[in-house]
Amino acid sequence: MDSKVDREALRLVRRAGVLRPRDLAAHGIERVYLQRLCEAGAVRRVGRGLYVASNAKVTEHHSLAPAAKRVPRGVVCLLSALEFHGLTTQQPRHVWMAIDRRAWRPRVPELPVRIVRFSGPALTEGIEEHVVDGVAVKVYAAAKTVADCFKYRNKIGLDVALEALRECWRARRCTSDDLWRYAKVCRVSNVMRPYLEAIA
Repeated sequence: MDSKVDREALRLVRRAGVLRPRDLAAHGIERVYLQRLCEAGAVRRVGRGLYVASNAKVTEHHSLAPAAKRVPRGVVCLLSALEFHGLTTQQPRHVWMAIDRRAWRPRVPELPVRIVRFSGPALTEGIEEHVVDGVAVKVYAAAKTVADCFKYRNKIGLDVALEALRECWRARRCTSDDLWRYAKVCRVSNVMRPYLEAIA
């Protein structure tokens, strides 16, 4: 691993955070160099077609980075978004990602990704972009995530939604206006009303 191309490939892996072989191809570097970097121990495979530098610093939210690479139009939602914002005691085993109701369902058997279908403003509103281990990751805002949890309470449990609401309010991560706005976007105003009135 001493050629100029090897060094350039390694630099690109480090810069990308999580790299796909086609990211190298865009720079005119063949996939064989990625394999050589793996064999030399400079790069490691973290999923099908996903590579990171062996000495990369891994954050607590690292699992979101490869998921965002494999589902680029997805948005981190529900339990994963709650964990990202520090609003739950739950430890999700999957990365929960929202995609459009009509979108092709991505196949990511090598990653623990759970796909949920959103549509309209419930899909497009309240998206924040964060950088996780060098990768741009779309995550729903805290207040939007709380509303989503009430909408999908049958999937994740009402107790999880209530905990998220209490934590979001206690930590001052949102205002009551934010919560009402997203309750309307997600069409759960009537469901959330008694709980919102209780904390306001």
